[in-house]
Amino acid sequence: MTVAAPLPEERGPLSAAVRQVLLGGTAPEVTVAGADPLGEDLQLALYLSYEPHYRDLEGVAGEREWDAGLLGLRRPMEEAFLGALREAVPGGDDVAAALDPLLLEPVDGHGVSHRLLEDGTWALMREYLVHRSLYQLKESDPQAWLIPRLEGQAKASLVAVAYDEFGAGRGERVHARLFADLMEGAGLDASYGRYLDLAPATTLATVNVMSLFGLHRSLRGAAAGNFAVLEITSPPGARRMAKALERLGAEERCVRFFTEHIEADAVHEQVMRRDVLGDLLAREPELAGDVAFGIRATVWLDELWESRVLAAWDHGRSSLRRPLSAVTPGASGTSSMAGTSDTSAS
Repeated sequence: MTVAAPLPEERGPLSAAVRQVLLGGTAPEVTVAGADPLGEDLQLALYLSYEPHYRDLEGVAGEREWDAGLLGLRRPMEEAFLGALREAVPGGDDVAAALDPLLLEPVDGHGVSHRLLEDGTWALMREYLVHRSLYQLKESDPQAWLIPRLEGQAKASLVAVAYDEFGAGRGERVHARLFADLMEGAGLDASYGRYLDLAPATTLATVNVMSLFGLHRSLRGAAAGNFAVLEITSPPGARRMAKALERLGAEERCVRFFTEHIEADAVHEQVMRRDVLGDLLAREPELAGDVAFGIRATVWLDELWESRVLAAWDHGRSSLRRPLSAVTPGASGTSSMAGTSDTSAS
């Protein structure tokens, strides 16, 4: 039986309006003008407006997925978010120039996975997993929207990658299931949407951009670029995360999620670059600018997220909206470790 995800608290007028419509009310008069397109209110509102496409929400009828009032609220928020991304990253249609930097692993890397490998504690590891749970518990679902928008070799190769992401025919190997196993092994609640209330706007934005690109056929090039970034950057980070968990003495089921990505995504990188992007651009060369934009926007949002997380950790603060230790553990899939304080975990 599928359990509906909890509906989070509002963070301002936009998310309050979306909540109202989701719960069966009439869309109130709200405006996006003046709202921070990368702020807490708009990003949560956008996330909630997408979520009925993926899963049930507590108290929300299934028909709300295509509610005209909900879609009317969503479109101006999408335009604001998209506009902010276009302003934040350079333009141009040179896909190779956008991709090539991702193929080189920096010698002096200082990202979140580097920090966790060097001196991360269980407390920081759990925070990281909470951030990532918003996407990883539905891993590759947003990218599946791209399948009907492609043709020929690009479609065939994308489906081949997705086949691996969805377990290669084995339910227990679906990557979202492997991440749930990891969360449970780390003492966290693996229920879908359990930690949405804790996720800051920078985390929400990394997921919202996938839904935005995936749900709009006109942005299929950007969606392909987004997926390529995920597959290219995954193996090095997964390798560090596996070592970080081993250093912490994690259970094998915790490490398995990352070792799976080391092996699978090393192959996926080549397939995405050569067969998906290559064939897509051979068929539709006019999409080069969109592909490059999708790559750059994804990298920019990931770097923004990493900078906020590391800044919080550098100042001894939680990178979540509230410390994980302040959250009441859920009934299922949670061990006593989830309630330990940040200072006690090591």
